[in-house]
Amino acid sequence: MFDRVHEAYGDRAHEPRREPMHELISTILSQRTTHQDEEAAYQELRQLGDWNTIIDTPTEVVAHAIRRSNYPESKAPRIQATLRAIREQRGGYSLDFLAELPVKDAMKWLTDLPGVGLKTASLVLLFNYARPVFPVDTHVHRVSTRVGAIPRMGEQAAHRALLKLLPPDPPFLYELHLNLLRHGQRVCTWTSPRCPACVLRERCDAHAIYGNNVPSFGEKPGKSS
Repeated sequence: MFDRVHEAYGDRAHEPRREPMHELISTILSQRTTHQDEEAAYQELRQLGDWNTIIDTPTEVVAHAIRRSNYPESKAPRIQATLRAIREQRGGYSLDFLAELPVKDAMKWLTDLPGVGLKTASLVLLFNYARPVFPVDTHVHRVSTRVGAIPRMGEQAAHRALLKLLPPDPPFLYELHLNLLRHGQRVCTWTSPRCPACVLRERCDAHAIYGNNVPSFGEKPGKSS
């Protein structure tokens, strides 16, 4: 899979795309939200002020600021609770101590925050600190399941299952994540995947069963389209 998506989408230099707190909060905003709306929500959130100001801002005002993100009414209190927990535990908002913690401890610290799950924690650790973890978003999960790298399971379990299959090499993990994400966005979509254009189809379990009529990912296994 790595070789084939590498050939299709090219090298991906392992460089942080944004500073750690931006990565953390934007990933919370990204749930069920396009990248464009996620970034717009983040920028309007930051217009409220620094992190201390955002904690003290009425939650309904924070929700309005992030309205471009889906479910702002639930994300706003989670973001404020996350910021508050970081400040209480660290006395500020630097996450650079995560670079020195054992990976297991760094992952636990992040996932113990109120609004942070495995995907968000993995993205921060891999993207910003080059730790050997593998983020599984909806695209990576869908492609990996259809191809047959893992059996059908939830995204939380998929993090652990895929990491066991992969080398503990951060640049490898970073490139594979980004290229599978792009493949899921462009080709192996939730509905009507573009199987004739898929560089993985010769090794894909779903294509072996359904040919070019792979059903929507939400449909039960064995149901033809």
